[in-house]
Amino acid sequence: MQKQLKELEEKKALARLGGGEKRIEKQHAKGKLTARERISLLLDEGSFEELDMLVRHRSSDFGLDKQKFYSDGVITGFGSINGRLVYVFSQDFTVFGGSLSETHAEKICKIMDLAMQNGAPVIGLNDSGGARIQEGVVSLGGYADIFYRNVQASGVIPQISLVMGPCAGGAVYSPAMTDFIMMVEQTSYMFVTGPNVVKTVTHEEVSSEELGGAQTHASKSGVTHFACANEVECINQLKQLLSYIPQNCEEQAPMFPYQPKENERREQLMNIIPDNPNQPYDMREVIEGIADDNSFLEVHKDFAENIVVGFARIAGRSVGIVANQPAMLAGVLDINSSRKGARFVRFCDAFNVPLLVLVDVPGFLPGTDQEWNGIIANGAKLLYAFSEATVPKVTVITRKAYGGAYDVMNSKHIGADLNFAWPTAEIAVMGAKGASEIIFKREIAEADDPEAKLQEKVDEYTEKFANPYRAAERGFIDKVIHPAETRIKLINAFKMLENKVLNLPKKKHGNIPL
Repeated sequence: MQKQLKELEEKKALARLGGGEKRIEKQHAKGKLTARERISLLLDEGSFEELDMLVRHRSSDFGLDKQKFYSDGVITGFGSINGRLVYVFSQDFTVFGGSLSETHAEKICKIMDLAMQNGAPVIGLNDSGGARIQEGVVSLGGYADIFYRNVQASGVIPQISLVMGPCAGGAVYSPAMTDFIMMVEQTSYMFVTGPNVVKTVTHEEVSSEELGGAQTHASKSGVTHFACANEVECINQLKQLLSYIPQNCEEQAPMFPYQPKENERREQLMNIIPDNPNQPYDMREVIEGIADDNSFLEVHKDFAENIVVGFARIAGRSVGIVANQPAMLAGVLDINSSRKGARFVRFCDAFNVPLLVLVDVPGFLPGTDQEWNGIIANGAKLLYAFSEATVPKVTVITRKAYGGAYDVMNSKHIGADLNFAWPTAEIAVMGAKGASEIIFKREIAEADDPEAKLQEKVDEYTEKFANPYRAAERGFIDKVIHPAETRIKLINAFKMLENKVLNLPKKKHGNIPL
């Protein structure tokens, strides 16, 4: 027995070395942790149970028979984060550049299958040069096996990708199908074709960082949800994110202990809306006044900044927040903000996270650029997502809710459970000036003083329509509330709605306007 145990320990020691000391040193020199160091930081101490440690590739072409490493470039297994079960794979760049082989893919597929069967999140730590070229179509087939499982798991268990190195070619599509992507600035990048191919085909000179770095995807493409300064911050951000979401689609998000305060009023909410209806303000101040202290985790912070999305807690309960941002483009809805909001709403609905919608929206952004690039179909994505969602949905209109954007932003008509408005709310087809110019066009034109007549009509329209009371008379607004009492109303609303059940019509699936 001792001889066999010694042999086992020797094999395990070789597996832990990955591609060897020199390659580990090179990894550290780039400011990157090794695959095993990342897992150690990610999981609760002593909780990791590794699977397939002694797997090796089966290929013999192009000299691969002389290069065989245990684990074959990916560490897989399960463990816990804050006591909750998770499954994890961590690609090892020191072994063949983390490239994906047949066996590498089989290892990832095995833990994805286990995660689905046991209802727990899958976390992928991606650091790979792509498919192992020497294996040809076998490695490509391995990618497709993973892609298929990404789709089967979508909406069933949370899938989170941490891109901690290169992610190129087919390798980018698996992270793209997961729920959240996190990237590390300066050391990770994602692109379908790299800078050299881009130069050959389009003659553009571009660096890897410019083409597909963390900041590029966080601000320009919206591919990544979080751009982190380093790997430790990235892993800590992931742990924070997991605290807001459940293990699977059958469970509720963790409820944090909350000690009710003697007075839940938030007087600071009284001073946020400017007297001038055209003056901007930061909707994050409203969020801070509503949510539990320091509980707001913003998602997609640097992309489509005219809408704010993220997780927060209200009396310990996890909620997803979708809010127009008047401080950026007046909070108007456009292509990118619609996409961003729709994706977040659908995640929350898939995983039983109630939705809070804060509305201050003047409408959809006009212009040829928006129309030609599909604002109609993209705006419809947000409309579809809210209409489809069956989780508790509560809306607060703080100021403007104009036109079709009023409908889209979780109005009563598309299934919102409770709709509140502040007294500053303006619910109308359009702004008073634009409406007056259309309705009273002839009267203004024939007046001795057209400007004075226009102002008179603007005042008249404002008096009649630029308030929440017409909507409240119709029952489209359930209650006009004092801003300082917003948090109290929301605590009571989400408590009342916690057992909500709403079944959609029987169908295979809807056809969202993609």
